Amino acid sequence: MSDALRYPIGRVAFVEYNEKAKNDCIAAILAMPPMLDFAIENLNDDQLHTPYREEGWTPNQIIHHLADSHMNAFIRFKLGLTEEHPTIKPYDQNRWANTLDVKNVPANNSITLLHALHRRWHALLITLNEGDFMRTVYHPEQQRDISLWQLLQIYAWHGKHHATQIIQFKERF
Repeated sequence: MSDALRYPIGRVAFVEYNEKAKNDCIAAILAMPPMLDFAIENLNDDQLHTPYREEGWTPNQIIHHLADSHMNAFIRFKLGLTEEHPTIKPYDQNRWANTLDVKNVPANNSITLLHALHRRWHALLITLNEGDFMRTVYHPEQQRDISLWQLLQIYAWHGKHHATQIIQFKERF
């Protein structure tokens, strides 16, 4: 399996907290839903339900996965800000990507959800200071603490990562 197809923008690269990196990540959160709009523009139903790579998800699954994942991320942020070192709930993303709502609900519904969620998430993120970003949550599946700063970097990367998978699929199709 080609890493270029699976990770078209590379894997997430963590950096130390700084204002420029913070602002870039926050901008990426706000920019992701319009990037998805562009990614699926002119894809027909067959294309939306064709895996973007061998053993990969379809664009439809990717979009619903982004909604599921980023809803969980927003909740993890809120828990991290309002509780002292909470334990977050992991979930099986592959099983979630194969539930019937993913198969039966149009991808546009999840993109609409992501537009609203990311605007709200952005409104929260711009109010946070360095101390807020240094707060941590505990991930029991990974058995480690994760700072909100690390979470922000993961999800800023995550949206671009999956949108790029769809864009490259569209270019190949």
